[in-house]
Amino acid sequence: MNILVTGGAGFIGSHLCDALIEERDANIVVVDNLSLGRKENIQHLFARRNFAFHTIDIAKEEGKLSDIFKNNAFDVVFHLAANSDIGQSFHNPYRDMDNTFLTTFQLLNQMRIHKVSQIVFASTSAIYGDVSQELTEEYGPLFPVSHYGAGKLASEGFISSFTENYSLQSWIVRFPNVVGERATHGIIFDFLKKIKENPHYLEVLGDGEQNKPYVYVKDLVEAIIFVWKNSTEKLNYFNIGVEDSTKVRDIARIILEETKEVREIRYTGGSRGWVGDVPFFAYNLDKIHGLGWRAKYTSNEAVRLAVQKNIEKR
Repeated sequence: MNILVTGGAGFIGSHLCDALIEERDANIVVVDNLSLGRKENIQHLFARRNFAFHTIDIAKEEGKLSDIFKNNAFDVVFHLAANSDIGQSFHNPYRDMDNTFLTTFQLLNQMRIHKVSQIVFASTSAIYGDVSQELTEEYGPLFPVSHYGAGKLASEGFISSFTENYSLQSWIVRFPNVVGERATHGIIFDFLKKIKENPHYLEVLGDGEQNKPYVYVKDLVEAIIFVWKNSTEKLNYFNIGVEDSTKVRDIARIILEETKEVREIRYTGGSRGWVGDVPFFAYNLDKIHGLGWRAKYTSNEAVRLAVQKNIEKR
C-alpha cells in the first residue's frame, strides 16, 4: 500500500507516520513545507526503506506535487497539512487561506488527475464555532469564529464535492484540542515557555474557566487509523475526543505541579484567551463509540502525560 501523508513532519503528522510505518507492506511518502513541521520529528524514519520525505509547499508548488503523484501510485492520502496556529492567522489571514484551504484544494485536484480514490482529512472542532451545547456530527448551521476553522470547513465542503463528482471515498475526523510530545504551540507549550522566561509568575490568558476536552496525540492517531479501517461509507465523518474536559486553570496547576515550580498564577481576565478562541465546547461521541473506539486517557490524564513528556524533552 502506498500512502501519502501531508504535514507529516508536524506534531500530529509525525506521530501518524510512526504508526503507519508499521502497517504491513506500507510505503510512506511525506510532504511538508516545514512552516510548523520539523525534520527532527521524523529523522528516525529516514533510514527506513519504505519512507520518503519531500519539502514542498502544496499550495504554491503544484508542479512538484504533481511529480510526486506521478512517481507514486498512491492508494490513500492522509491530509494533515494546515496552519494550526490560530494566533498567527489572526495577524495574517493568508496563512489559513494558503496552508489550510488551498493545500486541500490542490491535493484534491491532484487526486482527481491521478485517480487516487481515498482521502483521510484532519478537521477540527473549530468548524462548529462558539457553541455552548454538546456537539454532534449533525449540528448546524456552522459559523466558525477563527480563520483556521473557516479554512477547515471550506476544505470539508470541497472534499464532499470531490467525493461526489470524482468517486472518492473520504474520511473526515474532527479533532478536539490535542496534546503530547513534539507540539510547536498550544497551551502546554506556551505555559512551559512562560515558566522558563518569567521566574516570578505564570500568566494565564482569560479567567482560567475556559473548559475543553484534551486528547493525547497517540490516542488521536489510533482513532484516525481505526476510523479509516472500520467505517465504509462513501463520505465518513466523526468527532474524535474524550468524554471529560479540563479547565485552563487546572492545566496551569498541573504545569506547576509537574515542574515543581511555586509561583503566583495571574489571569488577564475575560471569558476567552484570544480573538477566535472558543472558551467551551463538548463533543457528543456516540458515533465513534458506536464504531468501537474509545480514548485510553481522560482529558486530565492526557494533559498531565503531555506535560511530563514535554518536561522530559527539555
